Amino acid sequence: MIRVGVDVGGTFTDIILENHDASKNEVTVTKVSSTPHDQSEGVVKGVLQVCELAGVKPGDIDMLYHGTTVATNMVIERDGAEVGMLTTRGFRDILHMARHKRPHNFSLQYEVPWQSKPLVKRRNRIPITERLMPPTGEVDVPMNEDEVRAAAELFKKRGINSIIVGFLFSFLNNDHEMRAKEIIASVHPDAYIYASSEVVNVIREYERFSSTAMNAYIGPKTARYLSSLETRLKKEGINSQVRIMQSNGGISTIENSSDRPIGLLLSGPAGGVIGARSTGEQSQISNIITIDIGGTSADISVIQDGELRIKNPRDTEVASLPVLVPMLDIDAIGAGGGSIAYVDEGGAFRVGPKSAGAVPGPACYGNGGEHPTVTDAQVVLGRLDQEQFLGGDIIIQPKLAEKAIKTHIADPLGMSVTEAALGILKIINNNMALAINSNSVAKGIDPRGFTLMGFGGAGPLHAVALAEMISAKNIVSPSQPGITAALGLLVSDLKYEYTRSVLIPLNQATDGDLAQINEIVEDLKSEANKQLDQDNVPKDNRQYEYIMECRYLGQGFELRAKMPSEPLTTKNVQKVIDSFFDVHKQQYGHAFKDQITEAITVRVIASADVEKLQLNKLEKGGNKNPEYAHLYNRDTVFEDNKPVSTPRYDRGKLKAGDTLSGPVIVTQHNSTTIIPPEYTATILEVGDILIEKN
Repeated sequence: MIRVGVDVGGTFTDIILENHDASKNEVTVTKVSSTPHDQSEGVVKGVLQVCELAGVKPGDIDMLYHGTTVATNMVIERDGAEVGMLTTRGFRDILHMARHKRPHNFSLQYEVPWQSKPLVKRRNRIPITERLMPPTGEVDVPMNEDEVRAAAELFKKRGINSIIVGFLFSFLNNDHEMRAKEIIASVHPDAYIYASSEVVNVIREYERFSSTAMNAYIGPKTARYLSSLETRLKKEGINSQVRIMQSNGGISTIENSSDRPIGLLLSGPAGGVIGARSTGEQSQISNIITIDIGGTSADISVIQDGELRIKNPRDTEVASLPVLVPMLDIDAIGAGGGSIAYVDEGGAFRVGPKSAGAVPGPACYGNGGEHPTVTDAQVVLGRLDQEQFLGGDIIIQPKLAEKAIKTHIADPLGMSVTEAALGILKIINNNMALAINSNSVAKGIDPRGFTLMGFGGAGPLHAVALAEMISAKNIVSPSQPGITAALGLLVSDLKYEYTRSVLIPLNQATDGDLAQINEIVEDLKSEANKQLDQDNVPKDNRQYEYIMECRYLGQGFELRAKMPSEPLTTKNVQKVIDSFFDVHKQQYGHAFKDQITEAITVRVIASADVEKLQLNKLEKGGNKNPEYAHLYNRDTVFEDNKPVSTPRYDRGKLKAGDTLSGPVIVTQHNSTTIIPPEYTATILEVGDILIEKN
């Protein structure tokens, strides 16, 4: 079995190949520069390169897993499709009014994104005469099919090929939406058509309409990208199945990802968190704060007791726009190796969020970049060596890094180049530490009981400094830090989620109410099974998780509570209520057990295990500062601003149980790990490095 994981970042594309059978288990990793103009170019180049390194034929690949930022970049850059919308008459401006809230109430300059850059322009939102009535979804005003047909003709005339249908209360009865979709398809057969009840079949019309609009906005280009990727792969003789990482930490098919691309909006960062959990499992570490630092951004998450955290539905948004799909709780900030340092108009020293990206990249790359970056600061301080950077694949030029920092930072601020470089790192580390605290301390997590795991190409360069700032218990540098997100793709399960709103007070639920919930669960499970049938997943390899999103009666938003695997009855419904109380107390610090709990949404999560990546154990060593892994010594500057002769060690030659006393720098192809003075590193069983203060 040969499996490949490919994760595309803003600067680099990471690839891991596992060649596993009864007689051997070989893992090969590599990195190539990303190709922002068409990510599939970098993906295919990386796959061919890793096959060459592993000595296997591209046509022998059995499965390819892919994490992508295509969908996310489209939203951030506002580079999606022009979208047309049909909606209930009188509700044309829901997408403009939203929740009548401004993210920054007292800012006169802040642009409200759903108004300044709407996903659907007002002239493309066409009202249709129709009306359903709650709570049953009965038809009050029949849909005017002539208006639907006329709107479809108008969209076709305007060249709009991505169309959504969002009617009020369609989550109770979607007959009107389905009929409207049929009519549009008959008039405009080449269009991408999305009904809100198919994309997110839940209560709250603004969030439902916005999520469906987002799906249509990124849908055509995402579908074309995935199709282009398949074509490029087949052209190179790679006919393997392709699976795509989703925001919820599961993997999905190309077909499903093309139909519901909003499930890919955190595709890239999700792989990193999954990989971090796998790294923790093999090192018996269950409480982890993860930080994935690449060239463009830093992604932060928390793993508690080995469990991934899912975002509350009220917080699932991208670029300040709500997206009602399950997402891992990941915060992203503009901080990475390519983050540009500058002096602003007021004379303040700043770093990021703007990045040099893959093109032109940091000044030291010699590709025309003139502005100093975090990577340039690491080079100037002697922490990145010219001959070791990406195994020599990229030849860095220290003089260009020094010139950029001197010209743009040191001279304007009247400091030395070394002081300026240290300043760049202090600023970027403070920015990341604040973001870590927002994702941990602000949510009731005490970092003192957690391991900080730094990965991504730049993660191990910053991990110890960040751990000191947040008072983390210790630090882990994974065995392949720069490839951890790609590694996560090879340990993720196939996963689909299906939802439907219910609106039933559980404390007062009758047998009929509970029977209705049970019927919905079976319907959703049936939908899941249809998808798993298409994926050829054996019935005995299917798992189901049942979730009920609940709130107190009258509360604004709901939380996820666990449902029993057996049908709900008046005897076991209290289990759901108690689960909601527990989650509410964990989230908010209190639970009102005398209040009525209302069921809002039923969610069925269907999954199937896939074969997991197996890393080989290292040969046992147990030596202190082993000479067999020592490369050379070179002056390096740490926080005291004094050069100190620092040994370099080849990570590939270190053995399990070896210890390294700081200051030490450990080099490998995809990353560099710093162990500062007063710290000791221990090499764990499969090559992870545990770093602790003396």
